[in-house]
Amino acid sequence: MILESALLNVRPGEEEAFLAAFAEARPLIAVQRGFRSLELRRCLDEGGTSRFLLQVEWETLADHTEGFRGSAEYLRWRELLHHFYEPFPVVEHYGEPVLTAGPVEPSDR
Repeated sequence: MILESALLNVRPGEEEAFLAAFAEARPLIAVQRGFRSLELRRCLDEGGTSRFLLQVEWETLADHTEGFRGSAEYLRWRELLHHFYEPFPVVEHYGEPVLTAGPVEPSDR
């Protein structure tokens, strides 16, 4: 599994329009070969409410970089969303977790 990660800085005042456009764009990515899931989260920090974190799980790197980005659906995705970003986001890809952690159970303390 590959995790695509992008920090999306949306122009202030356009957040609600961005969210509406993203709702329209979501099905375009969801039908792609190798797509597993996505999460879009809004920043909660003061002054950061125009920032969103997009994380998409793909089966392989090529499913994103060659498959989706080479598709007709990507052209529509770009048309719907790319004009909201300032600056344009850096998209990075990550492999399997090298370390995971969870809550410590009382019996493990």
